[in-house]
Amino acid sequence: MPVVLWVAQALLAALFTAAGGMKLAMSPDAMAPLMPWVVDFRPATIKAIGALEVLGAVGLILPRATNIAPALTPAAAAGLAVIMAGGAVVHVTRGEYPHGIGNITVLLMAALTAWGTLRSLP
Repeated sequence: MPVVLWVAQALLAALFTAAGGMKLAMSPDAMAPLMPWVVDFRPATIKAIGALEVLGAVGLILPRATNIAPALTPAAAAGLAVIMAGGAVVHVTRGEYPHGIGNITVLLMAALTAWGTLRSLP
């Protein structure tokens, strides 16, 4: 099970680093063709979501890898699941059902990672 958890954590960390980094680095106008939902949010909100995603990605890997506060890993995974729940609501509300399904898929992966890493704590 630990190998599966590490793979899930790595995949989630890569996904959230890329998505969060894009939200931090790009302007809302530049993101709009890729992420049409950004037109419904203030730029500061988009940057905050991006920062939380990047911090969550760091929290998925660093605490367990360094064995410093490993309880932060399931907390980070749970936090990312909450972000994905919000994303799913936004997409479904906007009628973007395929994107909502994608959010729910990532939500489930993050929730299972939170559960698995919580169970593996000493």
